Order: sequence, then structure tokens, then C-alpha cells
Amino acid sequence: MKHLLLDCDAPLMSFGGDLVDAYGVVRDFPAKSMVAGLFANALGWERYDIDAQAALQDRLAIGSARVVEGQRQREFQTAQLGANDRGWTTRGRVEGRAGGADTYKSPHIRYRDMDADARVLIACRLEPADAAPDLDALAAALSRPERPLFLGRKPFLPSRPLLLGVVEADTILDALALGLARIDLPRPAALRAQWPLGEPSSALVPQDAQVEELTDERHWPAGVHAGLRRVKVGRINFPEATP
Repeated sequence: MKHLLLDCDAPLMSFGGDLVDAYGVVRDFPAKSMVAGLFANALGWERYDIDAQAALQDRLAIGSARVVEGQRQREFQTAQLGANDRGWTTRGRVEGRAGGADTYKSPHIRYRDMDADARVLIACRLEPADAAPDLDALAAALSRPERPLFLGRKPFLPSRPLLLGVVEADTILDALALGLARIDLPRPAALRAQWPLGEPSSALVPQDAQVEELTDERHWPAGVHAGLRRVKVGRINFPEATP
């Protein structure tokens, strides 16, 4: 099967997780919705292209490995908003503010996490593979994206081209092994990885792999995350394969 490889290398990156009160936590591995949104942005799709984005997300099978762990950082943010402040919405209308005078005396406070100096390899395929857009179209879009691409937050720009290549592999883990062979970088003997539950059997699957349940698929019409996706996580002893 044909797999697309993305080399996510950036000074800062953020794989957003579930927001808890004022804490914007991040995941160790990219969400399926983030990868779908990354491709949609490269293709130049708009926010209102919800059917196309939902169809692309449904077709995606993804897995990833943390090539460089990096360091988890937390950012403290404040924003002071006044009663006369206005903002544009995704619906194209100006949004005003309500509430009494006391509403605006305190700043909005939140914490947001991010990874510094991390590097993550993503392998993905499309099911079915022959529908549009296919992997070749996604690869072309990554090479010449319609808009600037970022890793989780708009300021988090990649430090190298995201497209690492297209490979033939039986499983996502095998595709990750081929991608790692293209990265000239010392790495630990075992890397943390995540891959879909129900993947074809591979010799790389560790005996102690754990099953995790994620809510990382976006319901595009409602604009929220919903559903349940099961994945496996574990430390993989990737061989020094030759692509």
C-alpha cells in the first residue's frame, strides 16, 4: 500500500488535546483531525468545505513516531477585552460584546502547552486509495501549498519541508520504518509510536503495546470533536531499514 510521510520538525509545535478549563493541553501524537486540516489547508480548501474535509478525514489512516522527544513547555496568556472591542467571526459578521462594566475589569487568562525542539514523523494512507484527492494530490499540495502550513498553531512554522516522500509498505509501522531511514539523525534504540487499532500484523508491533481511546476526529458541520477512535501505543525498535 502507498503511504505518505510527513516530517514534522519545528522549534515549537502543538498537537492540541482536550481543553480543560483554562488549560490548553497537548497530545504526544497528532490528532487525525489535525492531519486532515493540514492537508485541507495545503489544498486551499475553505472552512465551509465541510463535506470535503469530513470525507478526507474519514479516509485517513495515520500513525506517528516521536523521533526527537523535545521538551514540554507551558505558556501563560492574558488578554484584556473592552466593551467596545469587536471581532470578525468565521461567518463573516462582526461580533460585539455584551455584559456589564464589571465584566471587563479582569483579563482573560489561560495556559497553553507546546513542545519545543521536537520532531515527529507521520505516516498516512487513504482508504479507498483511488478516490479524489489521492496521495499524489496531497503530496503535490504539500510541495506547493495554497497557504502557509503550521503545526498546531499559526506561529509554529515547520523548519523544513513537511513532505518526506511516498513509500510502499504493508503497514503504517513499516512505512514509519522506511521514513526513519530517510532521516539522517541519531535516535534512541526505541521510539514512542502510535498507530491504528486493527492494522495488519507487523513484526514491529511490541508485545506490551497498549490500547488508547481518543476523541480526535472533528465533526465538521458542528465544528466540534466527537466520536471515538482506538489506537495502539508503544515503544518500537525500528530497524535501520533502507527505503
